[in-house]
Amino acid sequence: MNNRQPLDQLGLGVGKKARLYRILHRHGLGNGTALFLPYDQGLEHGPRDFFANPAASDPRYVVKLAVEGGFNGIAVQIGLAEKFYWDYAGEVPLILKLNGKTDIPSDARALSPVHADVADAVRLGADAVGYTLYVGTPAAEADFAEFRQVRADAQRLGMPLIVWAYPRGEAIEAKGGKDSFYAVDYAARTASELGADVVKVNFPHPDKRAGVPAAYASAFTSQQAVDAVVRSANRTLVLISGGEKAGDDAMLTKAAQSMQAGATGLIFGRNVWQRDHDESLRFVGQLRDILAKYPST
Repeated sequence: MNNRQPLDQLGLGVGKKARLYRILHRHGLGNGTALFLPYDQGLEHGPRDFFANPAASDPRYVVKLAVEGGFNGIAVQIGLAEKFYWDYAGEVPLILKLNGKTDIPSDARALSPVHADVADAVRLGADAVGYTLYVGTPAAEADFAEFRQVRADAQRLGMPLIVWAYPRGEAIEAKGGKDSFYAVDYAARTASELGADVVKVNFPHPDKRAGVPAAYASAFTSQQAVDAVVRSANRTLVLISGGEKAGDDAMLTKAAQSMQAGATGLIFGRNVWQRDHDESLRFVGQLRDILAKYPST
C-alpha cells in the first residue's frame, strides 16, 4: 500500500489545512478518509442521468441524501449551491464547482469554461472548490490559463483546490482512451504538478493499451495501475471516481483497491443517487465499511 500523506506534510497554508481538516476529520467517518457525493451531472450530462431515479432530479433530495449518508462533502455548481445548499449549510461540507460544460459538443477540443470564482465559494461557506482540467485537450492553453487564476485565488483565500483531472481530446482517444492506465496516470501527475491540493481521477484500466507509450503496453493488474496513479500524485491527495453506474461487486472492488493503493477517498455520484433512497443508503454503508479499514492521520 502507498503511504497516505497526513495534512501536516502537504505544504498547505493554514486556511487550506483548516478546511481540509474539517472535511476529513469532522465529517464522514472522521478518520481522515473521504466519501464525496458529486452532483454536477445535470450540467455535464443533461437530465438523462436522472431517468433511473427521477427523485434525484430534485437537488433537495440529493443534498439531504448527502447528510443522511454521512458524506464528507457534496460537489455542486453555483446555481444549485445558491438555491438549495442553504437548507443544510454546515451539516455537510460544500465543494463548489467553478467550471463546467454541456456534453452537446464533441470532446475533441474539450474546454470547461469558468462560471464562478473562489470568492463565491467563500461567500457560500464552502470548504473546497472544484475545477475540471481536461488533460491532453488541444485547448490546453486556455484551460491552463483559467486554472492558473483559480489556483492563485484559492491560495490567496485559503481554499482547498480539488481538480477533476479528466483526459480528453483527439490525442487521448488515439492513445488508449480517457480511462486507460496511461491517460489516468498522466492526469494525476499533471494535476499535482500544476498545484492541485486534491485530484479526482477515474479508476485506471490497464487493459486499454492500443496506441499507448511503450511503458504502459505491458500487462498490469488493476491494483498495480491504481497504485501507480496514487504514486504519481505524490503529495496531492487522491479521490477515485465511481464513474458510470455499475454492479455492486465491481464498484466495491474498485473502492477497496483504491483505498489499498493509498487514495484518500472516493467520489461516487451516479452509483449512489441513481438508486432508490434505501438502496442508496445501503450501498453507502458498504463503502463506509471499506473506508473504515483505512484510517489516516
